Amino acid sequence: MRERYAHLGSVTGVGRRSRWMLVTSKRQPLISVMLAVADASAALAWYKQALGATELWNLGSVVGMEIDGAPIFLGEPEQNGWETPLKLGAPSARVEVFCDDPDAFIARAVEAGAKGSLDRIRDHQMPWGTHRQGSFIDPFGHKWLVGDRSPLSRHP
Repeated sequence: MRERYAHLGSVTGVGRRSRWMLVTSKRQPLISVMLAVADASAALAWYKQALGATELWNLGSVVGMEIDGAPIFLGEPEQNGWETPLKLGAPSARVEVFCDDPDAFIARAVEAGAKGSLDRIRDHQMPWGTHRQGSFIDPFGHKWLVGDRSPLSRHP
């Protein structure tokens, strides 16, 4: 719970005084992922080039970054209960991206070396209408599905 005081203005009359009110606000949870990579620095460099990521902080084996405002973390597993997809031999997670131009997002990743042949981008007919989506696998073995924003609204 965050607390702050908001100034409500001054009361005029005998002895001016300011009025303050305590304002509390609950911050909504934010969900993110940490992707297992063998080399966090190399992965960060690729995500910067391919997806326009920006670095938030870097501890060497663990990196915080964001892509268009979405926080994503990179970590080097060190025998602590998780492993990279390349070592497992299969993707261990599926990252979902919703954006205005999925074609351009995927094209940029493929131009930077992602494998984009698994599921070419196409229009899917859904109960809420057309949903444009495709996918790629990044050089570190993570599967990314990239689509338009249509699934982000409620549908009866």
